Amino acid sequence: MKQEAKAAAGGPATLWDRTRQLASREILDTALRLFTEQGYDETTIAQIAREAGVSQRTLFRYFGTKEELLGGDQERFGRVLTETVGGQPTGTGAWEALRAGVAAVLALHESREDALERFRLLHRTASLRAGWLEKRLRFQEDLLPLVEARMDGVRDSSDPGARAVVAAAFACLDAATTTWVAGDGEGDLMDLYDRSVAAVRGRP
Repeated sequence: MKQEAKAAAGGPATLWDRTRQLASREILDTALRLFTEQGYDETTIAQIAREAGVSQRTLFRYFGTKEELLGGDQERFGRVLTETVGGQPTGTGAWEALRAGVAAVLALHESREDALERFRLLHRTASLRAGWLEKRLRFQEDLLPLVEARMDGVRDSSDPGARAVVAAAFACLDAATTTWVAGDGEGDLMDLYDRSVAAVRGRP
């Protein structure tokens, strides 16, 4: 968003930027509340817009799809993931680079509570789960050459090693978030991810 671009550049946010950010936050909060109260599939865009006090046209200027109202811009998540993994220093191993990417994506959530509600809805809503799995496959393909470059003995994409590592990292994230949701947000999500990775890699 423009607010983020200005912040990254170190420039002050304008009144217009701040107004847009507040409106966006109000829409997201309203959507998350309705999704939690009555279910994702049962909540309509018209209802979210009405309760947030905006028109549907305005809502779609901020968010292109209903799915973005739950998880934010998942394309942005994919960009942050690949940029973080690809930007790790030379010599950083594949697993360590992927961990940095996972941590960067999780840090995009506004708060621990928001993350918990979003993961809870994701795991309990079949339509959202299916959409996430489809995007995840694309994210894995984007990560593949970045991980291949960090693995000794992997020559090219005909070697399954890097693909297995990427898929395992996503499986570990699934295991961590599922455990976290089942425990109502108890503990640290990255700690659960690390424990999942250690189990997969056969490390204590």
